[in-house]
Amino acid sequence: MSGSVSYHAGLSAEGQVARDYQQRGFPLVRHRWRGKGGEIDLVMRDGDGFVFVEVKKSRSHARAAERLSARQIQRLYDAASEFLGTCPAGLNTPARFDVALIDSFGRIEILENALCA
Repeated sequence: MSGSVSYHAGLSAEGQVARDYQQRGFPLVRHRWRGKGGEIDLVMRDGDGFVFVEVKKSRSHARAAERLSARQIQRLYDAASEFLGTCPAGLNTPARFDVALIDSFGRIEILENALCA
């Protein structure tokens, strides 16, 4: 995909996933939150805590999952630590990392707590 097409496909996928979470009762806090350590696709509220969601889109869920690298995971941890540092409870704020996979048919598979630190 070209840069522009890929960018817009990513935005669309993130929008789909955000709506899915919102329908399940998780309000959207931030979309594409960027810190010094990296970017978090979606930050959703979960009670007193947060769900950090990395969205991956590809032809299949398996291919989408393959697109998540160890380097990217580390950047997610760094960005989430920075985000949580702005909260009153800091790093003691409840949080989890989900990975949302979207296939070419628009089907969403959520892997809850996929990135256990």
